[in-house]
Amino acid sequence: MAVPIAVLDCDLLLYGRGHRTLDRFKLEDVTDEYLVSTYGFPRQFIYYLVDLLGATLSRPTQRSRAISPETQILAALGFYTSGSFQTRMGDAIGISQASMSRCVANVTEALVERASQFIRFPEDEATVQSLKDDFYGLAGMPGVLGVVDCTHVAIKAPNAEDLSYVNRKGLHSLNCLMVCDARGVLLSAETHWPGSMPDCMVLQRAALRSQFETELHKDGWLLGDSSFFLRTWLMTPLHIPETPAEYRYNMAHSATHNVIERTFRTMRSRFRCLDGSKGTLQYSPEKSSHIILACCVLHNISLEHGLDVWSSPATGHMEQPEEEYEQMESMDSEACRVRQELLLTHFS
Repeated sequence: MAVPIAVLDCDLLLYGRGHRTLDRFKLEDVTDEYLVSTYGFPRQFIYYLVDLLGATLSRPTQRSRAISPETQILAALGFYTSGSFQTRMGDAIGISQASMSRCVANVTEALVERASQFIRFPEDEATVQSLKDDFYGLAGMPGVLGVVDCTHVAIKAPNAEDLSYVNRKGLHSLNCLMVCDARGVLLSAETHWPGSMPDCMVLQRAALRSQFETELHKDGWLLGDSSFFLRTWLMTPLHIPETPAEYRYNMAHSATHNVIERTFRTMRSRFRCLDGSKGTLQYSPEKSSHIILACCVLHNISLEHGLDVWSSPATGHMEQPEEEYEQMESMDSEACRVRQELLLTHFS
């Protein structure tokens, strides 16, 4: 009976009469080193999140109103960066594991609500040109508006009958389509696709494709690897390069596209809930998708705040399913013409 009574007391403390705000933990009482080691981010970044999300997390309709926005944010950051509700997180801020779970849900939804504010393509001409210039500076590839790729995040099996989330490795996952700029800032993130869908099919059905095929970005293109179809707005590498120009094109393409692989490694290293080292995300596909998107928002905010470090590869257990690459260039003759013109103009 001792354990249930302890949990009951904690819940009464959080949700009892008067709805008192829980103030056991004070940011000003600990060092930046402690905050970074425990929650993954320094003090000023956490204060920014409190200002950004505070009003939403204090909504009177939410049962968790008894827990301060500051505490909710710390609980969520602790989960995102450690991948666990266990260990010191709840003890450090004085809340139960069940309360931690509610905090993560609240903060996740608050971040998802703001996804379009922080994850978007630039629209003004000066910023778009700066985007192209930054990519050109990497390896001499002109006209690049972003690099695109998919990454899998492991989730628990939704149910025994649903095989749509089983990827080529036999694991349940979400296949997440993302685009980033030359610094690793995410410009697009679609995190809800079932793991059984190959990358090319994800892009075929994605909002990203519709966005580019409306010719909103007709003066540039994305770079994608050989798992995608060649399109007028999506340049892929040549399957079998033969001429010096084709080899130079492929080398520039590979060096530029590598930015998104480094971005994925950075995100998995920073947000350990995504890397599989603590097990799969123990949520429904929809809630797991929202957690991934929340981490994408935090990734971009962290870059805005100068936390711009390329991390070493994470040591997670989730491997990328291998794609069967096919030579698909001939399916779009206009796309072949655009790429050939790029070869002749810039790489010959």
